[in-house]
Amino acid sequence: MFVFKAAVVGAGTMGGEIAQVIASAGIPVVLKDVKQEFVDLGLRKAGEVTRAQLGGLVHKQKISQEQADRQAEEILGRITGTTAYEGFGDVDFVIEAVPERIEVKQAVLAELDAITPGHAILASNTSSLPIGEIAEATSRPDKVVGFHFFYPASMMRLVEIVEGAETSPETMQVATTFAQAIRKLPIACGEEPGFVVNRILTSAISEIWRFQETHDLSIKAIDDAVSQARIAPMGPFFLTDLLGLDTVLHVAQHLQACYGEDSFYVHRGMQALVESGELGAKTGKGFYDDGEPRFTGATEFDADELAQRFVLKAFVEACLLLDEGMATVRDIDLGMMAGAGLIPPPFARADQTGLDEVLAALERAAGEWGERYEPPLILRRLVAQGRLGAKSGQGFFAYKQPDDDDGFEQGEAVTLETRDGYAIAWLDRPPANSLAPQVMAELGRVWEHVDGDEAIRALILASANPMLWCAGADIKAFAQLDAATGAALLDEMHALLRRMETSSTVTIAAVNAVAFGGGCELAMGCDVRIAAESASFGQPEINLGIMPGFGGTQRLPRLVGTARALELNLIGDPISAAEAFEIGLVNRVVPDHELHDVARAWARKLGGQAPLAVAAIKRTTAGDADLEEGIEAEKAAFGEIFASADAREGIGAFLGKRTPRWTGT
Repeated sequence: MFVFKAAVVGAGTMGGEIAQVIASAGIPVVLKDVKQEFVDLGLRKAGEVTRAQLGGLVHKQKISQEQADRQAEEILGRITGTTAYEGFGDVDFVIEAVPERIEVKQAVLAELDAITPGHAILASNTSSLPIGEIAEATSRPDKVVGFHFFYPASMMRLVEIVEGAETSPETMQVATTFAQAIRKLPIACGEEPGFVVNRILTSAISEIWRFQETHDLSIKAIDDAVSQARIAPMGPFFLTDLLGLDTVLHVAQHLQACYGEDSFYVHRGMQALVESGELGAKTGKGFYDDGEPRFTGATEFDADELAQRFVLKAFVEACLLLDEGMATVRDIDLGMMAGAGLIPPPFARADQTGLDEVLAALERAAGEWGERYEPPLILRRLVAQGRLGAKSGQGFFAYKQPDDDDGFEQGEAVTLETRDGYAIAWLDRPPANSLAPQVMAELGRVWEHVDGDEAIRALILASANPMLWCAGADIKAFAQLDAATGAALLDEMHALLRRMETSSTVTIAAVNAVAFGGGCELAMGCDVRIAAESASFGQPEINLGIMPGFGGTQRLPRLVGTARALELNLIGDPISAAEAFEIGLVNRVVPDHELHDVARAWARKLGGQAPLAVAAIKRTTAGDADLEEGIEAEKAAFGEIFASADAREGIGAFLGKRTPRWTGT
């Protein structure tokens, strides 16, 4: 299902910003509220945000004022304001942004269910309410999903895609693709109260609230200590004022009711302020008044203990989410970075500290501060396995431990790590591990070294970036090459993949996250693909006006069938790891933190097979003759397409972050 037109119900500040975000991505959007004054407010807010953002580009001399004015009018021209449901008959995706009361949201979704097409997805911008319960008001609960923006929606990149009890995998994938299309960073999670970011952040902040009120401490001193410790981007009391005390109190009370008073403490002083109508920045007074703290207290306390309370409680809550199957390791950490500004996020911070040290700290904390700090089972298991984080090479994430052997000169973008009987090639070219000429050359050198070593029978291709595997070919670099150089690089990559496919050395792609375009094709060139639950795959070249160039038209149909390969190559949208497994693109899907254990087990098993038999099986199973002919045809077609006007337009639009205009030439 595709999104050609969207709608937003609720034209307050959040609704107006959401509409602006969608329109800025080139998608027409209807903005609806019950009163014209709110629609006008939403349109005005969208206009202010759009012009402010484009004004920033003018200030940085990236675009002219004339261009900014033209773009602003184009964006606002895609937003249609209405107080009725006019224009909803052909929408594909609707987001409600009405008040956070379940009866209100159910009433709105019931109306939408009656007047939108049957294929339309109904999304709720709720921060904590159960999606399954909201969906009960509709006849299509499989097409109801949470779509939680963070304030301000125009600036915050994160969107939580929340799966309800009956939300279908297709709906989750469409929602994820739509979030990416409007230039947001989606994470998937279950519908337990608080979802990911609010639950973890509130759990950690509640410990600071408890600490402050128990010891009658200065809120300014607390905020300063948090900022200086760099455990969060700003102090919790200052943040609460910015977000609105009533909003924060609502979330905190809801989570306390769901999970208990021990895990979620609610600040009594905040309750009193809300009851008196003092809600923070939006009313002028809260914990602060014009930047000055309104409440004093003791300024002497153990700042290290304060930081430990916050960090350890965030980690415990993150582990609980993981144990409950609410979200993956990657999505939890990504959410806490993009949605809460916690850098490093809980799992990465624990890995860097050392999981054995975190375990010891939690055992002390549980004895001193209470059972809510009891070490999670998954932490005990990892420590028992010797997976201690960065210092051991594995924890919640995997970490490269490159060889320092003089026998092989390490590259800058691909590093080699050898184990007993197998090796790991770590892709490590920030920010996206894109396949630039340097990466291809270093991959080739690693392969020649590994394939020439009789002691190494298997090679794992892994990413040193925990948030992605390989985002594809470096389009900017390729666009700057002349035809002859580009063709030579194409030949070089194809030759490398064919050597991998016909060698007695087994290759395993350990795909931890995004594998798009050339990254997906690199994975397909391996003998086995092991995917983490967070992984996603796609062939998006068509969206740039070009076609796959590293074997995507040849290996993909051999893995998933011609019809499905045509669909993936012609549509260009990504698919999840679960779907990739269903269609045969990957061999196994495993929890994020088990990916490298599983990949290494496969390397040991397959690397222990008879080399001559392995090579013969690989050659005959691949169908060499047909594949060689197909690759030659793909290379020729790729060269023609890459030189077309449409390709130049598509690449230019991609680099310029605009919508391409195709001419068919």
